[in-house]
Amino acid sequence: MSTPMEIARRVADAVLYEGYLLYPYRASAAKNRVRWQFGVLVPPAYTATAEPSANMTECLLERAESASVRLCLRFLHVRARGVERAEGGGYRPVDRLTSGGTTYLTFDEATEREVEAVLELEALLGGERTVEVHIPGDRSAEPIPASPGEPGGRVVFRHLPLRAVLRARAERIAGPYGLIRLRVRVENTVDGQRPDAPREDALRRSLVSAHLIIEADGGAFVSLTDPPEWARPVADDCRNEHTWPVLIGEPGHRDVVLSSPIILPDHPDVAPESPGDLFDCTEIDEILHLRTLTLTDEETLEARATDSRAARLIDMVGDMPPEMVERLHGAIRYLGEPARPAAPTPWWDPGADSEVSPETDSVFVEGVPVAKGSRVRLVPGSRRADAHDMFLIGRIALVEAVLSDLDGAQHLAVTLEEDPGADLHRSHGRFLYFAPDEVEPLEPFAGSGDPGGLPDGEAIA
Repeated sequence: MSTPMEIARRVADAVLYEGYLLYPYRASAAKNRVRWQFGVLVPPAYTATAEPSANMTECLLERAESASVRLCLRFLHVRARGVERAEGGGYRPVDRLTSGGTTYLTFDEATEREVEAVLELEALLGGERTVEVHIPGDRSAEPIPASPGEPGGRVVFRHLPLRAVLRARAERIAGPYGLIRLRVRVENTVDGQRPDAPREDALRRSLVSAHLIIEADGGAFVSLTDPPEWARPVADDCRNEHTWPVLIGEPGHRDVVLSSPIILPDHPDVAPESPGDLFDCTEIDEILHLRTLTLTDEETLEARATDSRAARLIDMVGDMPPEMVERLHGAIRYLGEPARPAAPTPWWDPGADSEVSPETDSVFVEGVPVAKGSRVRLVPGSRRADAHDMFLIGRIALVEAVLSDLDGAQHLAVTLEEDPGADLHRSHGRFLYFAPDEVEPLEPFAGSGDPGGLPDGEAIA
């Protein structure tokens, strides 16, 4: 059985790289021009987009008077990757450079960052505690060797420095249950960012896919997604901004929560059939696997040059054995008869409206009540456009039901009295339909199922 922290890291890694690089995994793809969609905490001065500079997690702990909490902040740090061509003793930035059969592209990538802190809950109850996060910038370069007839150059990698702060505090909730509210705020504190700078520049100073793993040693978290009734008022009062905490681990475990910028249920896990990171948000592994196999040789080469993770992904898809591919098609998680709630009565079924009873309802025609069992003469009106109705003029019919449509108009369902197949039509509910002004009553209503006899001197037409 996996430990809650193992499960937390599996799910957190999926969150970390959700949307990192979208299929078809090429820098030239239109949908890869706007990247990093989830959990972005931009510098506070940056206002060109509506993205926040901070998020806040509030969660509830019980039986935690002497507990300690371990905070693990994880995010991606964007690394600028620029290709430069060797020219005249110097270097000139270019979008692409091919040398020795290898293509190098200018395209940002990312580095995983993780910051941990262990805080005593007793100290957090006494006031706010802060954890400073400082990641220095760096710069490195890798040469691109020249080949016959092709220029050389270099690839320059650069991280801009990041600064952030975690602010944590706790408070006791009045009441008999001994609940403690834990609040953790993550803030990007980078200064010097222009408010109207291109988003690409701001991302290099941002915490991307930022999320928290919080582990309690000596307490138990309360679900905010489905809290027990006794805790619901307090749970509803918790504030979570740009993130949401869910219980992590096997069902029943309550010592770890993942506060994620992506909506998750309690106790999420990565499907065991998933062969590896595919990055493309909202898609499923089978579709992405099949689509990746359809990339042309030229597209595959560009994807490999776009990102090292994309290159590993293409290798994984190409080397996947058939039995693993088959597993992607679906899985049965459990066997058993599914619960089948009683289906609601459809709107078109007369039983859906208790005020309607085709078996007993009646309608007045020329002052005579007409209902099931009444005999009528058919006199289709001029609004009829079907030539077949001409053959029904003057025929005698038996009313089978009085129906109402959604607009409240009434209709008579009838069978022809002289039709030898009337019983068959009746058993299948196959009727002819006429408006009340398209029939003439032949006799006073005699009651349901009792058509009565012909009036004196009346003949069947």
